Amino acid sequence: MAPKIIPSQRMEQLPYYLFGKLNAEKQRRREAGLDIIDFGMGNPDMPASREVVEKTLDVIEDDKAHRYSRATGIPHLLKAAADHYKLKYDVDLLPEKEVIATIGSKEGLSHLALALLGPGDLCAAPEPYFPVHMWSVVIAGAEVVNIPITDNAEELIGSLEKLEQKPKAIFLNYPHNPTGTTVDLTFFEKTVPYFRENNIIAIHDFAYKDITFDGYTAPSILQVEGAKEIAVEFFTMSKSYNMAGWRCGFCLGNAEIIHLLSRIKSFFDYGMFTPIQVAAITALKGDPQKVADVAAKYEKRRDVLVDGLARSGWIIPKNRGGMFVWTQMPEAYRGMGSIQFAEWLLDEAEVLVSPGAGFGPAGEGFIRMSLVENTQRIRQAVRQINRVLKSES
Repeated sequence: MAPKIIPSQRMEQLPYYLFGKLNAEKQRRREAGLDIIDFGMGNPDMPASREVVEKTLDVIEDDKAHRYSRATGIPHLLKAAADHYKLKYDVDLLPEKEVIATIGSKEGLSHLALALLGPGDLCAAPEPYFPVHMWSVVIAGAEVVNIPITDNAEELIGSLEKLEQKPKAIFLNYPHNPTGTTVDLTFFEKTVPYFRENNIIAIHDFAYKDITFDGYTAPSILQVEGAKEIAVEFFTMSKSYNMAGWRCGFCLGNAEIIHLLSRIKSFFDYGMFTPIQVAAITALKGDPQKVADVAAKYEKRRDVLVDGLARSGWIIPKNRGGMFVWTQMPEAYRGMGSIQFAEWLLDEAEVLVSPGAGFGPAGEGFIRMSLVENTQRIRQAVRQINRVLKSES
């Protein structure tokens, strides 16, 4: 008889990752010869710029670049991130104290939860939530309380005021994944003083900071006076620079929190491969128009998808940011639930979407469609979805 493998108790608290199951089903069908159009994972389909790739190839030829790298990021990369924030947001940051490089935002957020939270601590996570905002807290052994996602500062503060226990930290995420909710700078100008007065650490996931539409510019929480006393912000090279697989991100803001993240990272990793860090410097110092062009492509894709589905009567609001379309399921299908509806679309329209239930109970009745197919494929998906919706009506 084989020995029994017993997982840790924390594994029993974690759900199976729904999106992994859907991706496996997509792959199975593609291997069977079906042309599945993938609106599932937010995995950018555009490549990194030629300059970034060429810089990587140059540095990779240097034998010294193959050694372990500093876990916090090489000095030139930290300075490039600080310079980027000064140029774009007029925020002053000390590269060696208020900036740290992370192996993508997800790694940084997860490790920060371990550094800040533990048994007896409470963390607020607006719902629907991106899974790491919820489950990194659970893994850390702390308690999560979900509050409704909102773009209204008074509503957010009101939700926190209703809690019996003040949270030690709160996850924020604007533009929001999955809902696309956006805020203006006044939102942070009203909430930051509340966080300071109540000693609530604000962790702002700013992954979609550059993916904005219709003339909207997403604000940084660090633009608010006093924010660095209580807040940190994560941004990533994944979406703005099409470097998702490169795994390069940053945490910026409060020096004490950055130091805690640095300490815990020293037990987990040795930092990113040096050529990737140098490539990220090249991207950050590159022409900002290239980032704007990436956002413009996502905006066009949003319009093609939303306008196209409107022809079958599926009316979807246009979000101002993020690389997703978040929408209620068509009224006639809401009784089946988002997981069953996603499976139905995969079966009948050969289009993969993410069911809202994967983002917490508040996501039920909704689906998320990632804008990671080109406009031609999106038009094809629209035809296939409209065909099955009309055939069932």
